[in-house]
Amino acid sequence: MSRWLVEKRLAQSSQRIRRLRAELEVLDEQLLVLADEASDARLRAVVSETPMAHHADNEAQRQVEAMNRQRNHLVEAIGELERSQDELLDRLVDGVA
Repeated sequence: MSRWLVEKRLAQSSQRIRRLRAELEVLDEQLLVLADEASDARLRAVVSETPMAHHADNEAQRQVEAMNRQRNHLVEAIGELERSQDELLDRLVDGVA
């Protein structure tokens, strides 16, 4: 792989990591709000003991779980990109093998 191609891939990887980190930051903020709402729904379900309140609690918990899965996916994608970036940097340092 030529040096300019390695540099181009590094630049692309860096941009993608920045975008994913920004997306993760937004997701973390949304997750805080959603988790707080889910906590409120759980409390309402315990206090009211109605089927509707329990349904709202279950739905809120499912949303939090889905968002946590999405967050984990983003964290994994960032980690993969960082590993790929490390490999590309090693190629540059080693003289582009």
